[in-house]
Amino acid sequence: MSTDIAALAERLDGAAFNATATPQLEAPISLADAYAVQRASIERRLARGERRVGIKMGFTSRAKMLQMGVSDLIWGRLTDGMLVEDGGSVALSRYVHPRVEPEIAFLIARPLAGRVTLPQALAAVEAVAPALEIIDSRYEDFRFSLTDVVADNSSSSGFVVGPWASPRTDLSNLGLVLSFDGRPQAFGSTAAILGHPLRSLVSAARVIAEAGDALSPGDIVLAGGATAASALVAGTFVSLDMQSLGRCGFHVEE
Repeated sequence: MSTDIAALAERLDGAAFNATATPQLEAPISLADAYAVQRASIERRLARGERRVGIKMGFTSRAKMLQMGVSDLIWGRLTDGMLVEDGGSVALSRYVHPRVEPEIAFLIARPLAGRVTLPQALAAVEAVAPALEIIDSRYEDFRFSLTDVVADNSSSSGFVVGPWASPRTDLSNLGLVLSFDGRPQAFGSTAAILGHPLRSLVSAARVIAEAGDALSPGDIVLAGGATAASALVAGTFVSLDMQSLGRCGFHVEE
């Protein structure tokens, strides 16, 4: 039985737009169909006036890949409607199961796509920054399969980018602390992102080319979570302090 891509895209887009949980997909779908649903869902957002600004990478730790039984990363699309100003606010009512992860963000300076080396990927970067990604599964009871996640834009819902810094900054092992109101929630290192965040950018160039697209100047790439995700709590200020790159954060409202 063929997958009704448009119907699933409408359903998942509606769940995200209305912050209303939806049941797990009733029938298993292929990974290719899951990405087709993701694309169609994001196209609905673009039709409402949002603009594509980049992509996010997921499953960037070997442990997560093993846990989910996969051998490759997943990815999702970012729009300007997901961007939260550094120091700004988000409302919990906009989400279903919101969590936050500390990340590295890359700002792309020149087109990048296909199979590239680490030096080639670095040469395409204009700047790097500490970042926070708000992830949100729209499925009821937080139950989902791999393809459910991919169809749901790989859970990407919002992101904050801190101050941009030189791409020559050594990103291999930067210490970081994720805090709520100054109370540490998670400690980690950028080394948790595939051993080096730049490897995630190399993967981003490959997967977006496989989708028939490319990273363009001005695009942002979120390299993937450096720690486990923490559930958002109303009335708190979420902050990320990252060695050499500084701080970013946002307020959480009801």
